[in-house]
Parts: sequence; C-alpha cells; structure tokens
Amino acid sequence: MFSALLQRELISFLRRRRMIVFQIGLAALFGLLVVLRWPTDGNAALNGRQSQQLFRLFAYGLMAMLLLLLPVFPATSIVSEKKRGTLGLLLNSPLGPVRIFVAKFLAVFVLAGMILMMSLPAAAACFCMGGLSLYSEIGKVYELLLLVAIAYAALGLLVSSYARSVDSAVRMTYGIVLGTSVAPLIPQYFFQGTGGQMAMLSDHLRCLSPLAALATLTGQVDMGGQGLLLTTDVFGRFMAWVFVSTAVTSVWTISRLNHKIFDQSRAAGTMSDDLSSTGRAVRRLFFLVDPQKRSASIPGYVNPVMVKEFRCRRFGRLHWLVRIVAVCAVLSLGLTYATTAGTFDWGVETIGAIMVVLQVALIVLVAPSLSAGLISVERESGGWLLLRTTTISIERIIWGKLLSALIPLMILLGATMPGYVVMAYIQPGTALQVQRILICLVLTSVFSMMISAAVGSFFMRTAAATAGAYGVLIVISALPLLVWLGRDAPFGHNMVEATLSTSSIGAALSVIQFPGFEHYNLVPFHWWYLSGASVLALFVLLAQVYRISKPQ
Repeated sequence: MFSALLQRELISFLRRRRMIVFQIGLAALFGLLVVLRWPTDGNAALNGRQSQQLFRLFAYGLMAMLLLLLPVFPATSIVSEKKRGTLGLLLNSPLGPVRIFVAKFLAVFVLAGMILMMSLPAAAACFCMGGLSLYSEIGKVYELLLLVAIAYAALGLLVSSYARSVDSAVRMTYGIVLGTSVAPLIPQYFFQGTGGQMAMLSDHLRCLSPLAALATLTGQVDMGGQGLLLTTDVFGRFMAWVFVSTAVTSVWTISRLNHKIFDQSRAAGTMSDDLSSTGRAVRRLFFLVDPQKRSASIPGYVNPVMVKEFRCRRFGRLHWLVRIVAVCAVLSLGLTYATTAGTFDWGVETIGAIMVVLQVALIVLVAPSLSAGLISVERESGGWLLLRTTTISIERIIWGKLLSALIPLMILLGATMPGYVVMAYIQPGTALQVQRILICLVLTSVFSMMISAAVGSFFMRTAAATAGAYGVLIVISALPLLVWLGRDAPFGHNMVEATLSTSSIGAALSVIQFPGFEHYNLVPFHWWYLSGASVLALFVLLAQVYRISKPQ
C-alpha cells in the first residue's frame, strides 16, 4: 500500500501536460545558455573565468526554478486530499501517519530530483569548459539544491496540513519561501561590523537563506558582506538548519495526520447589535472598528462587487484593513529610522536598494494572492453563474474586483513612503530620484495586479491560477536579474540593458545609481513597458471574461 500511495502521488504530478512542457523547456533553456557561451574557436580560457561565470548564472537560474516550482506540490498535497475527502480514507487505512507523510515527502523529493537531473547535461558542459571543480563547486551546489528541496518539501507539507483551502496553502507557502530566502539577508546589512549581540544574531540569521549559501559556493563575495571580510561557514550552518527544521516540521506534520485534523470548530460569537446599550458602549471604547458589528447595506453609488470581495475576503474587512494600516505605519517608522541611520553610514544608494528590493518583493508576494483568483474563485465555487444572472455589467464586475485588489496594494505600497521622504530631506539632490522610484513602484503594483488577474482568468481552479500568476511574475522579476548576473559573459551591454528594462528592481536600482546598475539607462522606457503591458493585460482579461460569460 505504501508503494501504491507513492506511485499515485508521482503519477498525479507527472501526468500533467504542463509538467512535461516545463521539463523540456528547462533542459532546452540551460542547453541554450551553454551554447551561447561555448567558445567558437575551440579554445577556453586557461583561468576558467568563462566557465565560472556561466556556472554561476546556471546555478542561480536553477535555484530560482526550484524555488518557483517545487513549493506548489507539497503545499497542495494534504489540503487537496482533505477537500476531496480522500484523506479520511488514507487515515483509516493500515498505512498510518508516518508512511503517509513519507510517501508524500518522497514524491516531492523525486520530483525535485528529476528537475535537477534535467540540468545535468548543462552542468557537465560547464565542467568541460575547465576551471571548475567537480565536487567542491558543482557537487556542493547540487548538494545545496537537494537540501533546499528537502527543507521546502517538509515545510510545504506542514503548511498544507493547516490550510483550509488550496489557494491559501499556495499563498502561505510562497510567502514563507520568500521570507526565508530574502528576509534573513536584510538584518546583516544593518548590523554588520557593529559588534555586539545584534551583529552576531544577524550573522547567524543570514545563514538561513539558501541564496547566501549559494553565493559563497559560486565564488562570489559573501552575501551581506558589504566589503567586509567574513569567514562564516554559511553552507555548513545552512545544512545544520535544514536538518533541524526538516526534523521539526516532519514530526509536527506527522502529529497532525489524525482525525483531529478535520476538527475546525469555532465559537459562534455574539453580534454587537444584539448586546445591550451598555455592552455596545463598552465595545465602542475598545474597538475603532468593531469586527462583530453587522455591516450596513451597500449604497447605490458603491460597486457591490467590490464590497462583496472585501466582505468575503478574510483580510478585506474594514477592521483588518485598519490593522494592516497600523502595521504599515509601524513598518514606516522602522524603515524611516533605518533610512536616517543608514544614510549617514552607507549612503543613499545602499539603503535605497534595500528598500526597493523589499517593496518589489512585497508587491510580487501580495499582488497574485489578491488578484489571481478574482475570476477563478467564482468559476470554481459556482458564483460566476450567479453573477451572470444579475443586472451588473461585465465592465462593472471587473472594475469592482480590480478595485478590491488595488486598494490594499496601495495601502501596502504606502508603508515605506516616509523612508523615501527622509532620504530626500537628508540629501535634497535625490528628490528627483525618489520621485522616479515611486513612479516605478506604483506602475509595478498596477502591472503585477493586471498580469495576475489576466493569468488567473484562464484557470478553473484557484490554486492553479495563484501558482500560475506567481510563476509568471517571478519569472518576469527574476529572469532579467539572471541576465544581469551574466553581463559580459555571455550577455553584452545592449542585451542586459534591454532585458533589465522589463525589471522593476533593475529600473529602480538604476535610478538610484546602485553599483552594477549605474551604466544602464532604463527610464522612461521601463515606464512605457509597464503601462503598455498593463493595458494589454486588461484587454486580455476583458476578452477572457467576455468569452466565459457567453451562454454555455
């Protein structure tokens, strides 16, 4: 029965047509990358510089692909069983929770191994160019990638055991992946070289990121070093962290694989309108917006679809929006302080780069979760049939749904605005740069929302729509940076500049003249690109919605 369960898990992954297309495309992509850089005269550099640069680009691309594709499968594994009703059958079988978990874990691990095997011919070609060690460089990079697969497979299964829907599991897993890959690198920039407990803690914290470990293995300067000589064994600490975290999350998930996983009882609660006048007065003293107060009727001048989206979304109710605004205010104060202190120590370029990366990462994380399922969730739940029977026009439906995603995005975008204001106040000459950065971020928010909504409208399932939107946005955001890593080897200046023109991170970093981006002129072409792509995505969304609105 264990082998049957493992076989079923693997077949459910591999029989999908898009999985076959992905495997062929991955092998072709890395093969093309090697062909572009292969010496045309039959001679390779004696110092191995070309092969090392190519392998560095190859390693970062493979890491990005692994982080992009792998988390979807464990995140949907348990919760989809729960939704289909087959998890109860598995728990009643003689398998037991340990073998159920091991089968699902091995299926994801085998899938990761197949992805890595598709890249082996390109890695062998890099090794044949010379200058690379088979074990200390190539072998350790693949060892790191296997560790990443182990860690995120176990973590995704844990998230899947807690999630109530497939799309929420995908969103939470991608958020954790982004948080554990990028967020641990940030404190190192603030506390490096300062001494004390915070510097030691930030040094340990960055070792949790696979990107920092990959940077050290590919011969780059220690990520977060900022010119300082650091001798930390990042790869060794990351390996220890993977073993500990995998053991904890595996035991945690196994302990949840019992019949209690179906218990989701909650207190019914009491509406504030049903309380006495004294009780209502007391609640007014403690709540700016009472979450247990009945909502008023929708005015005629307000889009009812927008109100419906806010009220049906967990974080769309007014009391949650107020809490988000409060968190954004606290985040603004923290970043303002970091901007004030960091500008005197490092300059506007470094602190501005940190803020830009944080904001773009936040937009890429939040935008698909808000807008990817705007249409697919209605089609999956049957609500689209009800919307079609109303007198609301298609244009008003789309406008209400887009507004429900745009308003929270603008609230989140305003979280770090005070930091830019302080930067412009400290150095008045940077006011124009700050204005251009803000234009880039606003257009990025609209672009991310429109692309996610357009991609999600082609899916019947919300989980697939969310995963597809995340994949498209991450490819658009990360692929130009991979080309930038391969500047002058194998990509020339014009190729890098043309590719970076599609990247919001690259455009913002070029505006603030961050080292490595100061020679690329990306604005205002980047603004025209985002605006044109957003309008095109809107037309695609309208066309798709009109298509599915026709009588079946």
